[in-house]
Order: sequence, then C-alpha cells, then structure tokens
Amino acid sequence: MEIDYQAIGIRVRRLRKEKGLTQQVLAEQAGVEPSNISHIERGATKLSLPTLVCLANALGTTVDGLLCDSLPQARQPFLGEIAGLLADCDHRELKIITSTLRALRMSLREEG
Repeated sequence: MEIDYQAIGIRVRRLRKEKGLTQQVLAEQAGVEPSNISHIERGATKLSLPTLVCLANALGTTVDGLLCDSLPQARQPFLGEIAGLLADCDHRELKIITSTLRALRMSLREEG
C-alpha cells in the first residue's frame, strides 16, 4: 500500500493557510523543524506516524483528515457502493445518471 505524500502535503499546506499560520509557527506547534514543513508540503519527505499525529493536532484535524484519499484503497468503498447502486438500472437510467454525474463532477472541480 502506497501513501501519497504529495496529497498529504497539499492538505497540510491548505490547512496551514486556512489557519493563517506560517511554516515557522506550524513547525513550532508541531515540534518539528521549519524545513521539515516545507519538505512535507512539497511531498518531498516521508512522514513518521508521530510527526503525522503532531501535525494533525497542530492543524486542528485528525490523522484521517490528513490521510484522506492519500491511500488508493480509500476510494474502493465508494466505487463499490456506486457499482451496487447502478447494478439494477436500465439503459435510460444509466444514461441520465451518467450525464448528471459528469455535470456534478465538472461543477465540483470548478469550485476547487
């Protein structure tokens, strides 16, 4: 199982900026070196579990919140549920659902 460290870094940066923290302040609150925050945000380093926990605490989130979608298997339950919901749809229903899903996905991506 691979962890997407770039995705974690993106979440760390987003949360840090939302809280108005500098890398220096986040580093102090998490008990790590400021250069580590830079490396983490760029996905250039692997995080230890203790560092991940300290970052989550400093950012007011959970470890799950930082890991969310960074594990490939995290999507599987959703994809399985979607497949189950579509299993008994007829052609017309599938066509409507597909069109709606495309529009929803485009709208979500435009929101950023």
